[in-house]
Amino acid sequence: MPHSQQFNFFAELPSVNHVKVIDKMSAANPSSAFEHISLEGRKVDITTVDLIPGEFALKNQVLPLSSTDGKVVVAIGNVDSLPAVQDLEILIGQTIEPVLTDPVQLKDKIEEVFLEKILSQVAGANDADTTIIDSDDNTDLADLTKMAGETAVVQMVNLIFAQAVRDGASDIHIEAYEKDVKVRYRVDGMLQEVMKPPKRMHSALISRIKILGEMNIAERRLPQDGRIKITIAGRPIDIRVSILPTVFGERAVMRILDKGTAMLGLEELGVAPEVLERYRKVISQPYGIILATGPTGAGKSTTLYASLQEIWSPTTNIITVEDPVEYQVAGISQMQVRANIGLTFASGLRSIVRQDPDVIMVGEIRDHETAEIAIHASLTGHLVFSTLHTNDAPGAVTRLLDMGVEPFLVSSSLIGVVAQRLVRRICSNCSESVAPPSADIIEGLGITPEELQSANFRQGRGCDKCNNSGYKGRQGLYELFVIDENIKKMIVERRSSNELKSYAIKNQGLVTLLQDGKRNVLAGKTTAKEVLRVCQREEL
Repeated sequence: MPHSQQFNFFAELPSVNHVKVIDKMSAANPSSAFEHISLEGRKVDITTVDLIPGEFALKNQVLPLSSTDGKVVVAIGNVDSLPAVQDLEILIGQTIEPVLTDPVQLKDKIEEVFLEKILSQVAGANDADTTIIDSDDNTDLADLTKMAGETAVVQMVNLIFAQAVRDGASDIHIEAYEKDVKVRYRVDGMLQEVMKPPKRMHSALISRIKILGEMNIAERRLPQDGRIKITIAGRPIDIRVSILPTVFGERAVMRILDKGTAMLGLEELGVAPEVLERYRKVISQPYGIILATGPTGAGKSTTLYASLQEIWSPTTNIITVEDPVEYQVAGISQMQVRANIGLTFASGLRSIVRQDPDVIMVGEIRDHETAEIAIHASLTGHLVFSTLHTNDAPGAVTRLLDMGVEPFLVSSSLIGVVAQRLVRRICSNCSESVAPPSADIIEGLGITPEELQSANFRQGRGCDKCNNSGYKGRQGLYELFVIDENIKKMIVERRSSNELKSYAIKNQGLVTLLQDGKRNVLAGKTTAKEVLRVCQREEL
């Protein structure tokens, strides 16, 4: 009988008068009658777990922990799960001893235990009786569809997605090599290998992902892009999928866009107080262009969303054109780029200007046409936010000029540029004081002897909470470049970005990315190696 039918059957069972459960439920405070335990770091007996279907445990949030003398200890999150405990007694024919635990810990433990169980079953797909086969370019379309629908494959793909969201991954990589397949997650900006499915499952996994992303599963010679919408633990997740053919088969890279993630405010981004004060003045201007620059994954969109939330009011009309819409913001109209039907950044921006906006956000300035429209929008009384890919803040000026925008247009429209990087934070659970780094690293960061005396150098020892990496979470490094009258003249004269930067450091007190990184190292928030990993070394 399918599990879904079993659940309906369980739900219709009459309550059984088990003395222990009923007595405890009759207490004035039912929860006080049960033992309270913590599941953190607790081992679960796998043979006891095997007594119940994983779907039953996941649906009813009950977890068998151990079994002795015909009595099974089962963890529940609250007393509302007691009917499910009674059903479980009938199902397994043994006495149940319920214990209470934290519902969040319970949910995480159930997912951990049963996802590992699924993975161990999938790992057996190399057995001779498996119907999953590897494929080549001549494999029939019907075979591919059948392979992608195998229970083990479906469970494996679900496991990959669920585990990635649970680990806080931003990207999932499925990579094919000559003799094996690797699944890697990018967590806090760093790739880490998490599992190695059997090689013979590779084509089935890719085909399953293609089906979910509404791509052509028969096409294995050309790159393809798609989107997947799923819900994990009640949270809507958007996944951008890129499939690329390689020598040993197709590889898939999936960017996770978690719409349930709470957006950060400007104060939560880790911006230094004096830089934050100047940035707030910049974004309060009535018109002009403000750019966020940095490589992919540097947190530019997060900064722009925080800026939009800062300036939003019932009297403003804010419209965005993005690719994709990463977060849905209340009170802001957001438009998705659809290049396949001709809706590009440039065409979308042209239409937005006719919608009477006060503030416009353009996901990215990619070409001369988009840059020109954005600049003209700013010159006609709109505040425009956008992003560029440059190494530092003054480099945004050079990039716009390289796109063919006239210097006088750049100087009259641009009001501020914020460059940023993301560095991993030291894990607060295992952080410990360490000796100063080597002289080479100290010199690279520009730490003076005076600063060295009062520095609080720390690093993470490595623990379960940070997956033994010593780092947990990330924060931004920021470099704010404000356009004043002298810089406008320098832009018109086509001065180099190095000259613009030197002027800003001497006359505006510009704090470079490396200097901001140094500030965080001295405060014990991150490590020197981490800052040098993401920042260019430069003469301070």
